[in-house]
Amino acid sequence: MKFLKSNLSIVLAASLIFSLAACKAKKAVVKQEPATDTVKPAPAPVTPAPAPAPAPEKQEPAPAPPQQDFHFPNVQFELNSAVLKTDSYQTLDLVAGSLKAAPTTKLILNGNSSAEGSAEHNMSLSVDRANAVKAYLVNAGVNGANLTTKGYGESKPIADNTTEEGRALNRRVEIKVIQ
Repeated sequence: MKFLKSNLSIVLAASLIFSLAACKAKKAVVKQEPATDTVKPAPAPVTPAPAPAPAPEKQEPAPAPPQQDFHFPNVQFELNSAVLKTDSYQTLDLVAGSLKAAPTTKLILNGNSSAEGSAEHNMSLSVDRANAVKAYLVNAGVNGANLTTKGYGESKPIADNTTEEGRALNRRVEIKVIQ
């Protein structure tokens, strides 16, 4: 029995050695890289190649601005008055809009009167009428430097001064473009 115990001990010891050897053989060996304190630089960003420049388009010349129609109706006045009539505001607003669209255009405002009253009074009245039209246009935003006023009194009638209808037509301011 002693022999059996010692053989059994040997067999157990041998199997233990083989088991341990087998376990060691089965373990995978993992190599660790040495730690470094350096930081790898980030990869440079990739910039896309510039797009090819588009072919220049053929540009047609810009169309000429439409010609302004500077033919305005006369501004009419009441007898012996340089006060604008309310029905002349529409015409004056049209003049102001046209001059704002063509700011280099220069106008002359020709004041006139009928033959009623003295020649001196009619001359003064015609100048006052032209200045009333100019004041309205300047207040509407027109450059006053582009407006010239002139009074003709009763010297340039467009209708017969012997009738009331004719005299009413002669009490006016004509708006003309300076050439």
